[in-house]
Amino acid sequence: MEKNIVKHSYSVSLDSRKKLKHHQPLLLWFTGLSGSGKSTIANCVEEELYKNKVHTYTLDGDNIRKGLNGDLSFSPEDRTENIRRIAETAHLMMDAGLVVLAAFVSPYQKDRDHIRNVVGHNNMIEIYIKTSVEECERRDVKGLYKKARKGEIKNMTGISAPYESPLHPDIQINTEEITVIEATKQIITFINPKLIIKNE
Repeated sequence: MEKNIVKHSYSVSLDSRKKLKHHQPLLLWFTGLSGSGKSTIANCVEEELYKNKVHTYTLDGDNIRKGLNGDLSFSPEDRTENIRRIAETAHLMMDAGLVVLAAFVSPYQKDRDHIRNVVGHNNMIEIYIKTSVEECERRDVKGLYKKARKGEIKNMTGISAPYESPLHPDIQINTEEITVIEATKQIITFINPKLIIKNE
């Protein structure tokens, strides 16, 4: 099938989109346990980027699992496929010139490595939201840990399924030690130089 696919050459290029938006595209990948604070921090980071006229879009379980990946379960195989599809979606959005914020548990190191291979090593910022399972369970924002303890949820990361902590994250945020505002400032400070288009 692939030998019959011929890529069409379009007139509007990524460089054209960058010049229009006045910033580089980027993928901010937030990983961590459920309840760690990924989506909360991603939301605050996006708000700050928006204030600075950076074109963004956030991908998370709510807008991916209910649509594009609505056919997938939480088995190890389907988790990998979930991340693979998200990586390809993020790559397309980056080609559109956007800064993409992705907030997913993404428990496996091999899957996170794959994301970086898809979008390019210099185009992905891996942000590890480090929060202990005890603290996540105490928060239990969505009631998932309670259900997992009752056996109502199988393959719950941190309870009945593993989470492989990032080996060398670009940014590590410990939400038990710093506030959301402090975390947001740390992330914005790190990524701002990467958004600049050279020779603009």
